[in-house]
Amino acid sequence: MQTIDLRGICCPTNFVRALIALEEVDTGQRVLILLEDGEPLKNVPRSLKAEGHRLIGIKKALDGHFEVEIEKGED
Repeated sequence: MQTIDLRGICCPTNFVRALIALEEVDTGQRVLILLEDGEPLKNVPRSLKAEGHRLIGIKKALDGHFEVEIEKGED
């Protein structure tokens, strides 16, 4: 599974980078997006769902960031 590290990147740039990274994977493929708590965790998964991608799950990593698993929707 591809990992997209968006920690330290402000909104909405992190969302745009996530979309660009998702262009590189096939429909149905899953990616792991690393995000910080707060606005990134609130906005990026919601915005990706609005774009037609599927949120598989969110879990907190040991170092405090969050791992968001997304399945790419149809182009």
